[in-house]
Amino acid sequence: MATEQGYGPRRQRLLCALAVLSVLLAAPAQAITTADGAPAARQSETDDDAALDREAVSREIERFRSSAISLSQAIAIAEATHAGSTAADISFDGEAATPIYRVKTVHNDRMWQHAIDATTGRIVGGEAAVPLTELEPEDRHNLVALKAIRHHLLDAVHVAEHAASGKAISGGLIREGGRLNFAIVVVSGNDLKQVILQPPRAHRP
Repeated sequence: MATEQGYGPRRQRLLCALAVLSVLLAAPAQAITTADGAPAARQSETDDDAALDREAVSREIERFRSSAISLSQAIAIAEATHAGSTAADISFDGEAATPIYRVKTVHNDRMWQHAIDATTGRIVGGEAAVPLTELEPEDRHNLVALKAIRHHLLDAVHVAEHAASGKAISGGLIREGGRLNFAIVVVSGNDLKQVILQPPRAHRP
């Protein structure tokens, strides 16, 4: 099951910016003015911040569109570094000198972090591993629960891109109502859309 949502600014960093813009754009117009004029000044600062966020998101999207490697390809590259590993999170980083995908995979009770060059597809800067036991309880619980899901992040990306008619720029795990879901952010035209997918659980004997 997929739920598509129009979004405002980037996942983690991208989603942060997107979420902020959504709140700003929804702010009531009557909050702009009062007798002493103070809220108007605050609104002006808010508008300036929103404009900067929009510019940052626009630059990020432009660099993403010019990248030779897709998010799906970056996931496949990261998963291929360790046979049997599963991607849990990925985001495009256009602020680096050379745009990269930051990918987290899970393998042998460790979370591996990779940086994939978005132009060449090469792994840059080596890789880092963190034992699951050293993660925050919620993160550890989500990664363990990932093993009980039949579909992988790559599957969710393909479904989200079809549903939102665009290309995924980030993806990861979120928990809603006690259930683990995939959250994929897709560039669709000039918009960013978040698609939430509820994956089927693995069959248990």
